[in-house]
Amino acid sequence: MNTVPPTIAPGWTRPHLLGLEELSAAEIGHILDTALEFKRLHTIGETKLATLKGVTVGNLFFEPSTRTKTSFSLAAKRLSADTVDFSSAGSSLSKGETFIDTARNIEAMGVPVMVVRHSTSGAPYLLTKHVNASIINAGDGTHEHPTQGLLDILTIKEHRGTIAGLTVVLVGDILHSRVARSNIWGLTKLGARVIVCGPATLIPPYIERLGVEVRYRLDDALEEADCINLLRIQAERQRSAFFPSIYEYAHFYAMNGSRVKRAKDDVLILAPGPINRGVELTPDVADGSRSVILDQVTNGLFIRMACLHLCYHARNQAPMVRPGISPIVTGASLR
Repeated sequence: MNTVPPTIAPGWTRPHLLGLEELSAAEIGHILDTALEFKRLHTIGETKLATLKGVTVGNLFFEPSTRTKTSFSLAAKRLSADTVDFSSAGSSLSKGETFIDTARNIEAMGVPVMVVRHSTSGAPYLLTKHVNASIINAGDGTHEHPTQGLLDILTIKEHRGTIAGLTVVLVGDILHSRVARSNIWGLTKLGARVIVCGPATLIPPYIERLGVEVRYRLDDALEEADCINLLRIQAERQRSAFFPSIYEYAHFYAMNGSRVKRAKDDVLILAPGPINRGVELTPDVADGSRSVILDQVTNGLFIRMACLHLCYHARNQAPMVRPGISPIVTGASLR
């Protein structure tokens, strides 16, 4: 077991990871480099490190999750941490306890790192005002999903060597997608050209202010794309019909064999998952030679190892002081 953690470069002082919007390009690069170091150690047989030995990581998932939760749990165990899982189903929340009280009680049991997924945008940020634990955002409402954005970027960088100068097309439900927002912040800061593409009803107004271009037809962006990231249609976040049918959506926006042939020869196909085969992309594309979907899953483990490692050790480098209560969300919305 390796007992020497990778060096934390001076300047990494953030005890929390709440989103990529607040990070500099250098900080994003540091997370990527740390993840690559963990991946290198893994390839030479160092599959169990001791950088978080004796630490307990709490997975507070107030929304269903399979891959993200499993990935964080495995990442913590690879760093020799213990894990405790919390699910809102059947918990004290159903008895009237608030989201904040739940987190404070878990912290009181000796949990210094919390991975939080919540349906309310801003919920992880709010927790940082009430607990001393490091908070890592595993997806909050339609705000951000920073580790997904980071693993997408790492996968592109591994295959292309750089992010700067690439054209990345994000396709699908941009309006509701926290993955899209994290990708936009991260990719643009690292010098990529980002195009968002989807039905007009699923493109937020004024999104160009984030430094992206807009296309309403995938066919109009195909030949420009170095990477195409196909976002899942999120029925659970939609409150009304944003397009006539799944069949029509697939006709105009699914990545299929015909569209792959018209794209660049070395185009990368990404999808954050869970993928809906036949909706966002066809099976031949999902399993084809240009797909890097499973590479994304693999890289997610090392990105989450990096985030857990960096945030916990940054937390321990300086005392944490809780600032005043933020008005970003209310307790009533977090039950």
